[in-house]
Amino acid sequence: MSEKTPATLYYDIISPFAYLYIKQRQRLEHQLNITPVPILLGGLFRATDNKGPGEIAAKRPHTYQFCVWQAEKLGIPFRFPEHHPFMTVAAQRLLVQEKANWTMVERAFDYVWVEGKDPNLSWSEFCTYLGLPAETVKPESPEVKAELIANTNQAKADGAFGVPALIFNQHCFWGVDTIDWALDYLARPGMFEETSYSYAGNVPNGLT
Repeated sequence: MSEKTPATLYYDIISPFAYLYIKQRQRLEHQLNITPVPILLGGLFRATDNKGPGEIAAKRPHTYQFCVWQAEKLGIPFRFPEHHPFMTVAAQRLLVQEKANWTMVERAFDYVWVEGKDPNLSWSEFCTYLGLPAETVKPESPEVKAELIANTNQAKADGAFGVPALIFNQHCFWGVDTIDWALDYLARPGMFEETSYSYAGNVPNGLT
């Protein structure tokens, strides 16, 4: 059996699309060895001059209702938290501090998108849900803060501009709808050198 290709998945538990993605990651795991890496989505948005759909009034209800529909189609449990978006700094720092494996990452997502809760409003419960002591405090160490910032900066350097962002072979596959694209690329590794893809990646901007 051939060795799996190493890959990174950048995530923030604020994203319903990242939640729906990790619930399908087994589709990729027979070919990729995927490492989950927590980032701050808000920081990545600022660094890439981007905005989330939750910040755009006209896009917000459409996007949120689409998530409900997509979860129904995929048969994935899904429940919006009591408010959204919310701050995920403490939760993401905790995942950095604990060097969260896939089990803990999935539990963190489940707390938001299955239980429908904001970790900030029930921190002790969130910690026990992850298998940590209820008295676990919100991380404040400079080292953890710096690592989360470094992860976010690395995501930008790797070409990510949102989450979920799967990175491997120097290519970024963004969004819950790119799993099939990633699989096609694995089966056709010369894809991005093909003329049509090369041109599409370098089309001149007619508005500048």
